[in-house]
Amino acid sequence: MSTFNDRENAFENKFAHDSEMQFKAEARRNKLLGLWAAGLLGKTGDDASAYAAEVVKSDFEEAGEEDVYRKVSGDLGSRADEATIRAKMAELTTEAKAQLMQDLS
Repeated sequence: MSTFNDRENAFENKFAHDSEMQFKAEARRNKLLGLWAAGLLGKTGDDASAYAAEVVKSDFEEAGEEDVYRKVSGDLGSRADEATIRAKMAELTTEAKAQLMQDLS
């Protein structure tokens, strides 16, 4: 029975770790997306950082990434269409995960 309990604990620990890494990757992606959008809005320095923080906070409105998309899309207006924003989100998700892996090594 001990082997079964050890396996169960290992799976639970892996799930918790994977969930934490996913949360961190999404938060980092949202920050990077916010900085990208801030550039399109003409924000620099502290204003860009503050805007990126707003984008990160927008992710806590509901599950998934639609709340982040709506925030950025609404703020950018005609500066970027849906396809551009969603492509950037996908690109930055990959970049965020790579940055996290680099941070771990």
